[in-house]
Amino acid sequence: MQGLLKKLDDLAGIETGNVSTRRLERVAFVFLILMIISAPHSIAATQTAWITGMFAWVVRLFCRPRIKLKFGALDFALWGFFGWSVISSVMSYEPATSIDRLRGTALFLIIYFVIYNLRSLRTVYFAAFMLILSCMVNVVWTPVQRLIGRGVEIHGLRPDSPLAKALLWEDDTLLAADGKKLNTPEDVAARIEENEVTKIKFYRPDFEFTVNVKRSDILPGATAMERLGIESWGKSRNWRSSGFYGHYATYAEMLQLIASLSLGLLVAGFFASCKKYADETGKFEQSRRGTYAMLFVAVAGMCLALLMTVTRASQLGFMVSTFVIFAIGTSRKWLFAALTIGLSLALIGLFILQQSRDVGFFDTKDPSTLYRITMWRDGIRLWSENPRHIVVGVGMDSIQKHWQEWDLFDKGYLPMGHFHSTPVQLLVERGLPALIIWLIVLGIYARTLWKGLKLNVSGDWRSGGILLGCLGGMIGFFTSGLVHYNLGDQEVAMVFFMLMGFGLKLTQLHNTPPDERKVAAAEVEFRIAA
Repeated sequence: MQGLLKKLDDLAGIETGNVSTRRLERVAFVFLILMIISAPHSIAATQTAWITGMFAWVVRLFCRPRIKLKFGALDFALWGFFGWSVISSVMSYEPATSIDRLRGTALFLIIYFVIYNLRSLRTVYFAAFMLILSCMVNVVWTPVQRLIGRGVEIHGLRPDSPLAKALLWEDDTLLAADGKKLNTPEDVAARIEENEVTKIKFYRPDFEFTVNVKRSDILPGATAMERLGIESWGKSRNWRSSGFYGHYATYAEMLQLIASLSLGLLVAGFFASCKKYADETGKFEQSRRGTYAMLFVAVAGMCLALLMTVTRASQLGFMVSTFVIFAIGTSRKWLFAALTIGLSLALIGLFILQQSRDVGFFDTKDPSTLYRITMWRDGIRLWSENPRHIVVGVGMDSIQKHWQEWDLFDKGYLPMGHFHSTPVQLLVERGLPALIIWLIVLGIYARTLWKGLKLNVSGDWRSGGILLGCLGGMIGFFTSGLVHYNLGDQEVAMVFFMLMGFGLKLTQLHNTPPDERKVAAAEVEFRIAA
């Protein structure tokens, strides 16, 4: 047991303190790693790990030796954003609702949890690779799930079918009946015949719906297909991949961020080896080949999974991120090659989009695009029609109760939701100051990452790669956020703030004099074999 604890302390960089502080630091570090591993899969597990570890870390703050908290311009901007969100919530049309939503705004505290519990370059590298490897679980499952198929896709639907009477259409996919999964027509018929009315959950691009099917509408027949009024069926392989989240947009935004991190590491490592090959050794370092292969597979797999989400904004965000990473981390020749590959992938994405959703990339006839345009127009109108709204907004989620009064959602004909744009959402809910402060946060963060790249005194490709990936991911996050409210998606926001913690910690370590670092760059050789 003592040997295991010693290895944990070595990895976590826990060196000083009495028994109590060391235990608290161990608990905080273990739950930090659990949070990172859970982030690509489950918000419940991620939040549980974060809250538990954060509690241990807060208690540790009151123990000796005391932790020195350092604050800079980015900290003031982050707390300013949170503070203005509090003011907006108090001034909200629905204060109780808006104040409750502050829990999501407080997710930025993850940054501090990460920074103060990753004590060395080694732990930052370890955390970054754990995030990538964990994400690969759902990335591998995504195409496998597509090959297996799901549900019961119906074909040859008769007009007198009980399914047609429930307003189901040709090629709809039946997923569940009263919460139980459906795999065959026999399952469907048996579930409908059990009750007077059965709730059937089905998929119709791009959404999942529920209808009521009546037992009295079942047709006579010897087989399940005859009783259901269908000619044939099959497993569906046409849906938007959503990982373990259950929502494709959330999954796509998470993939964009972690794919950017993986690509940053791959680019930095590959070109560091190329330079060393040309300047010194005359051959690639054998020990890194496994790591590069793993990163290449990760990037390729995440790109495939991202394509299968058929989420245009996130795909565009990753394309912008890729351009930034190659523009900073490579030569013009490789940037041109990346643009060529990116164009090819874009064409493949357009084909998948057309086949899956029957829409173009920029399609003014697409209902999703029209819905967003309507929400942006209504959001700007609501924000600009009252000085109070301009300054403090209407309050987070207040539109859920006042949408009729404010003439939103096309008088109820459109689905109730949000404004599908981070800038518009911030303007409407928290006012112009909130948007300005958030842009300042992103600007300071980008500038910090850029400085970190310049100050990478260790010359370690992992540091450069993580910083590149964080910078590209941030720009991709901002790009997709123009048409997604990704800051309000807690699963995505948690991953974004984790990456912020990685990037800021690396910059902090690079700004620390070598003799003051807990672990010098030369002492943190950390390799991951394929």
